[in-house]
Amino acid sequence: MKCILVLCCITLTTSRRLADRKIAKFDKNITKRGAVPETTVKKGYDYPVGPILLGFFVFVVIGSSLFQIIRTAATGGMA
Repeated sequence: MKCILVLCCITLTTSRRLADRKIAKFDKNITKRGAVPETTVKKGYDYPVGPILLGFFVFVVIGSSLFQIIRTAATGGMA
């Protein structure tokens, strides 16, 4: 009978220790909420595409519009 009683006390102590560990971990996580370190914040302005791709896109758009204007002028207008 004493062996069962001692075993129950040890089990309760272990459960309490595990519960205290979980509570401490939860409390530590609560205090860290909203504290974003400076390194994860983006600084500066960065384009989502590279400068070569952007230049190529501008070249194609402006070049095609110039080509269309020249072609329209050569054919004589809006016919």
